[in-house]
Order: sequence, then C-alpha cells, then structure tokens
Amino acid sequence: MGYEELFPTNDLNGWHANAAKRFASPFVDNYHDRIDVDPIMLSNAAVHCGFTIRDFYEKPELGIHCVGYIAELFDLLPVTHWFFSLPWVRELGMTLVYKDTLPPIPTGPIYEPTAEGIENLKPIEKEDLLKGSTIPLFYNLYDYVQKNLPHTLVPISYGFDLVGASAELIGVENFIMWTFTEPDLAHKLVDTFVETSINGADALSDKYGMAMLIVGSVLANNDIFADEQVEEYGAKKMGHYVDQCFRKGAGPQIFYHLCGNHETSYKVFRNNLVWSPFTVIHVGYKGRIDFPSELLKQEFQDVATCMGSVDTKLMINPNPKAVYERSKECLLAGRDAKKGFILGNTCETPPYTIPGNLLAMTRAARDFGTYGTW
Repeated sequence: MGYEELFPTNDLNGWHANAAKRFASPFVDNYHDRIDVDPIMLSNAAVHCGFTIRDFYEKPELGIHCVGYIAELFDLLPVTHWFFSLPWVRELGMTLVYKDTLPPIPTGPIYEPTAEGIENLKPIEKEDLLKGSTIPLFYNLYDYVQKNLPHTLVPISYGFDLVGASAELIGVENFIMWTFTEPDLAHKLVDTFVETSINGADALSDKYGMAMLIVGSVLANNDIFADEQVEEYGAKKMGHYVDQCFRKGAGPQIFYHLCGNHETSYKVFRNNLVWSPFTVIHVGYKGRIDFPSELLKQEFQDVATCMGSVDTKLMINPNPKAVYERSKECLLAGRDAKKGFILGNTCETPPYTIPGNLLAMTRAARDFGTYGTW
C-alpha cells in the first residue's frame, strides 16, 4: 500500500482553492481573505497524523503527505515542503544518522581543523551531485508529489544554514575559533558548501524549472558572532548563493530564514541580500524575545513580504489563549506591511506542539489578519 492510500484528497474546490488565492495575494498585490499562517510545519504534521518524528524524516513521501493533510486541518499553506537542516553534507563526506526525536544528525566532524585537513576540499559538481543522495532524494520526492499531490507541488532547493552546515565538517567550536584565528580557512569551508548548494539548486531547476530557494542564517547570529561576522559569513554568503542560483535558473521565490537571535545583526542583511518580487523574510528573535513585527516591517517592508514570529516556546505550553494573544499582537503590528505579511513561529513548529495552539494562531489570523489598519 502506498502512502497516498492513507490520506483523503484535499478539498480542492473549497479549502485549497481559497488557500491558494490567499497564498499568492502578497506577491500579486491582490489581497484575499486574510493574512496567511505559516508555522513552518514539518515533523509536527507526522505526529498529528499518528506517526513519529523519525517517520517524517526517514519516509519523505509519508512526511509530505502529512504536511499536506495537516495544512488543511489548520487552514495553513496550500503547498507542501519537506526538508532537514543539513542538505548536501553527505556529498561532502559526512554520515547522517536518523534519530527517534530529532532530524538527521551528523556522526561527527570528518576533517581535522588544520589547513592540511581541508586543503583538498572542493565543491561537489552538479554531475556528481546527481549521483549522490540528496538530489535523488528530492527528485523522487517531487516526482511523487507531482503524481499524488500535484496541487501542492513547489519544488524547493535548500541552502539553508550555509554557515552551520559548513561548521559541522570540522566541528562547530573549531569553526567559531577559525573565524578569529584562520579566517581564510573559515571562508574556504563555507564557500565550499555554498558552491555545492548552488550546484544543487542548478540540478533541481534543470528538472523542475524555477525552484524556490530557502536559505538561512542560523549559526551566524548574535548569540555567537558580532554583527561584522554575521555580515561576513552569513549575509554576504547568502546574497552570493541566491545571485548564483538565479543565474542558473532557480528562484525567483525566496524564503530568508534568520534563525535565532539577530538583536542587532538584522541590520546587515538588507544591503547584502538579493531581493525578488517573491521574497519572504523571517527573523526569529531579538535577544530573548520573538522579533518584533513593527521592527521587521520597518526594516524590510520595502523589499520583501514580512513573516512575523510567535515564540515557539508558547506552542508547547498548554495555554492557547497566550498563543492567540501573542499572534494578535504580531498581526496588529505587521499586517499593513507594504508587501504583505505572514504569521509564523520563531522557527519550525515544535514536534509536540499542542493542536489547540495551532488553532489559536489560525483563529487570530481570521480575527485580526485583515490588511491595512482599523
């Protein structure tokens, strides 16, 4: 039995048709219905459907079915996505292992933190990526979605955390030290992963056309680095990644995910990133609080659709009213952004998020997610 036999088809003429218009509205300047809710739904969808976190990552076709089904339940996005935070590292030599309660994680650094340890490290060419594990995984997954969930298909290529994934190759603590003691080696490490990721986007766009890009600054945040290092290793590398992906046929839709604390470093991104008419920008935290929608709007509303943040800690707290009230505050502060607004979490929906809290986000969007001010 295929996974498609476990799930009813989405309500295409009712829910999905309406959700699709809502999803497109910020990009076509034709606002529809209300502000969208994108809680970055991943393995929580599998948990809601009675499966495990491990099932989500080990069985991508099952995982993406769960995302599509739960999206209808909570009136979320009309498209599906499936990913984990370390694409392309297997092609660079790392081994990933599956865990019961986590996304795939590396078994450990594979290069010594010395010049000799990475002297032969080079980007993986597109032809070699086609013979690796990541491209075939996404080819198989997107082909499956085309056949079984075609109304939800958005081919996506992931650079994701360009700095954090690179750091795993020698160990995060060693990489952080390198940015101070061996900056040339630190740059070589990140550039190798960036160019490999660009080649991956090239391969995906060859088959599916204009693949969406998701890229983030996770390790490069203010809990680890000063603004100068976030700009040097995060923002500028992200800008280069998107520019080169565009030149190879990927894009033009972009989701920039600035995860973690960007208390002051949020200022270094606007002038370093590439912006298209189909860009969403999302910032997780400002210090210990979820990033203020008013500040997000002030900094980025001229260049991108803004995605506000509700602290993920609230999502596992049995208090739907608290989620509703925080969502309301987020919406009222950001809903009149020039290029549209989306209500989200500070990061992905925690796997054991309480269903009532997801409903609270959607309910707040219905009650307060109208465009303009009252």
